[in-house]
Amino acid sequence: MADILDDINVIQQKDPAGALRVIASQYEQATADVRVWNGEHDDREITSIVVTGMGGSALAALIAKVVLQPELTIPFDIIRGYELPHYVNRHTLVVASSYSGNTEETLATLEQAEKCGAQLAILASGGTLIDHAGSFDIAHVTLPGGMQPRMATISSLRGLFALLANFGVISAQWGEDLEHLSSWLRQETDTWLPEIPTAENYAKQIALETEGKIPVFYGTPLTAPLAYKYKISWNETAKNVAFWNEYPEFNHNEFMGWTSHPIEKPFAVFDITASFDTPRILQRVELSDKLLSGKRPQAKGLQLRGDTVMAQLLWGAILADFASTYAAILNGVDPTPVVLIERLKKELADNPR
Repeated sequence: MADILDDINVIQQKDPAGALRVIASQYEQATADVRVWNGEHDDREITSIVVTGMGGSALAALIAKVVLQPELTIPFDIIRGYELPHYVNRHTLVVASSYSGNTEETLATLEQAEKCGAQLAILASGGTLIDHAGSFDIAHVTLPGGMQPRMATISSLRGLFALLANFGVISAQWGEDLEHLSSWLRQETDTWLPEIPTAENYAKQIALETEGKIPVFYGTPLTAPLAYKYKISWNETAKNVAFWNEYPEFNHNEFMGWTSHPIEKPFAVFDITASFDTPRILQRVELSDKLLSGKRPQAKGLQLRGDTVMAQLLWGAILADFASTYAAILNGVDPTPVVLIERLKKELADNPR
């Protein structure tokens, strides 16, 4: 099937909406203009951060939590559901993140945050959230529209950094550091383009590893957001069941799940590691692969590139989009639409409870 991935005509036929073109331009999101509207605030002390969002709209927050760990001195939680934690109060910065601006779970948490008197911020490309921000003078960043949320990670991360800096909980330098990655990300991205043959194209090689299989992605404390990103990319883009987990939690339960028969299981296993992972975590990954030899398919190491944690995570995120799109082409499905998700949203909207 490698021939399919090297046939530009076939790729264009199976990618009618041009997902690969969108992915190839993601590096531009790092330098896109970001403005915080209604950024004035009362300088209240912020003692905790809560970002609410679902799916791809939560991904930037997951990456930010890892990247900002060396600087943050207050709790940073990510809520993927309808309910805010009870500790949210006027000293909590609540960022409602929904690319469409219409995600019902995020709208529900925003309403709760307003009732709690929390400090509010909004991150969206439009929809109800941006309308609400304009009507009630809520600090917000309007993201560029026209993309799937899972392919707007860099824009969302820039917007989130801008909002957090606006309220004084992080330095504005984080946004500048992200901007400086643009040219390097472009160079790396060029090696995964459709015209690059499979023999030299890491993204195509990953897609081929997963053909006809269920991919399972394992991350570390630093790369867990990427393991999640790969899972949702295979789900939404390749229309393929996929799973993820992270070390060291994996060693306390799922580790044993691989030990039963049959040995030949229909999975493709990937270990996603960063050069910044601690030696103890890398030892766990190595020993786990050794002890599971013969009990599960051999894990493929996915070693991230880049000079910083943020660079490595964004490099891996763009690679995930390329690889999952090539997997969609192998699966014979259109990588862009998520028809069943949209149908579910419509039926929920038509039947409120």
